[in-house]
Amino acid sequence: MKTKDFDKKFDDNQEDIIDDLDLSTAKRPNQVQKRVNVDFPVWIIDSLDKEARRVGLTR
Repeated sequence: MKTKDFDKKFDDNQEDIIDDLDLSTAKRPNQVQKRVNVDFPVWIIDSLDKEARRVGLTR
């Protein structure tokens, strides 16, 4: 499919374009994780833990 045809299909919103995409190679930019060690005061750690519990995540 040519870019022009794909753009028209997307812009017209007449058809689902998901079948025209190769999602096996899709990547989300700036989503690479890197582990770092940081020293925080205890009150910040407590606040992080409280907020993590509130939103259902780990610290």
